[in-house]
Amino acid sequence: MIRGYSDHAANERTFLASVRTGIAVIAFGFVIEKFNLFVLTMANANALDAGRRLQLERLLGPLGRYDGLALILLGIALVVVAATRFVRTGQLLDDQETHSIGGVRAELLLSAALALIVAGFFSLSLVPAAGSQDRRDCDAGAGFAACVG
Repeated sequence: MIRGYSDHAANERTFLASVRTGIAVIAFGFVIEKFNLFVLTMANANALDAGRRLQLERLLGPLGRYDGLALILLGIALVVVAATRFVRTGQLLDDQETHSIGGVRAELLLSAALALIVAGFFSLSLVPAAGSQDRRDCDAGAGFAACVG
C-alpha cells in the first residue's frame, strides 16, 4: 500500500488539471494564429478598397501576429511549471520530514504575465488605429481639421 495515497492522488489531480489548462491555452493560441492568417489572407486576396483593408488590418491590431504565439508559449510554460511542481511535491510527500509550503513565485509570475498580456491587448483594442477617423463626424460638419488630422 502506498503511504499517503490520498495526498499523492491529489497531487496527480492537480497536475492533470494544470496540464489540461495548459493544453487549452495552447489550443486557443493556435485558433488565434489561424484566425490571424485567415484575416491576412482575406485582406491581401481580395481587391478591397482602402477602408475595408484598413478595417481588416485594424482587426489584427499592432501585435496581431504575435498574440497567438504568446498564448502558445504561455501554455507551454504552464505545462512545464506543472510538471516541475508535480515532481517536487511528490518528492516532498515521500519525505519523512515536515516541510513548509514553498514560494509560489512561478504561479505569481505566470498569472502576472497573463494579466499583463490581457491588459495590453485590451488597451490596444481601445486605441483607434491611425487614419480610422469616424466618417460620421466629418459628415456632421466637424470641420476640415477634425476629418483630415
